[in-house]
Amino acid sequence: MLTGHCLCGAVTFEYQGPMGPISLCHCSQCRRAQGGAFSASAPVQKVHFQWLSGEQQIREFESRPGKFRAFCGQCGSPLYSRVDAIPGILRLQVGVVNEPLGKGPESHIFVGSKSDWYAITDDLPQYEKTQRANDPH
Repeated sequence: MLTGHCLCGAVTFEYQGPMGPISLCHCSQCRRAQGGAFSASAPVQKVHFQWLSGEQQIREFESRPGKFRAFCGQCGSPLYSRVDAIPGILRLQVGVVNEPLGKGPESHIFVGSKSDWYAITDDLPQYEKTQRANDPH
């Protein structure tokens, strides 16, 4: 089981399912949403996800038609993103998880639009867009 919370602690959750691969996304929307060089997220199954507190604090922003980015309305911590086309999956921002994940990122995605001020120096696979045709990015 994984647990997590936002920066202020108002929003807490637990997850009791498998976590998909962690991707580091360099697209301009993720960079703006995170305020950094990339976002680190992994798909999780909504059916195994439970809000423990603060669900009323969560705000969603539709960053493009059918895609929503969620954050704590009190402290602004990014929590997840979701797309209407894949209703059973959330892309959890792994930085809000409390426990060690036991794995690292598997790839860099959308490197075609990465910032010019950050150099990727690891050996992870890099994809111009995404590595999966059905990625809910």
